[in-house]
Amino acid sequence: MQLQRIDHVVFTVRDIDRACDFYGRVLGMEVVTFAEGRKALQFGQCKINLHAYGKEFEPKAAHPAPGTQGICVISDTPLPDAMRNLERAGLEVLEGPVERNGALGRIESVYLRDPDGNLIEIACYVERSPIQKPE
Repeated sequence: MQLQRIDHVVFTVRDIDRACDFYGRVLGMEVVTFAEGRKALQFGQCKINLHAYGKEFEPKAAHPAPGTQGICVISDTPLPDAMRNLERAGLEVLEGPVERNGALGRIESVYLRDPDGNLIEIACYVERSPIQKPE
């Protein structure tokens, strides 16, 4: 098997409307409705499907709960501008900017929490390196 990329992930949230507002207003994700009214957050070639806590769709994670996710999203917006947007939205940056290693090279990141307590890392590539595939 050869996997290519992540298509979507699922976040279990306490309040879908609140999550949609946060991710749409603060992070610029598009809120989409699909499959009989379900909500998702679309950005680039990725999607976050939202499940309401206690009303998850089957199949689901063994122990779904709000605030148990951590995700890193890559931004085309320079990090200083992204940080100003977060400040204007009244959000606290937990850590950063700090340098980390992303999937394709070095990144500079800031960390914050969404309304459910999920850890959100917003990052920009500092230096891209070719993907090294094991032989």
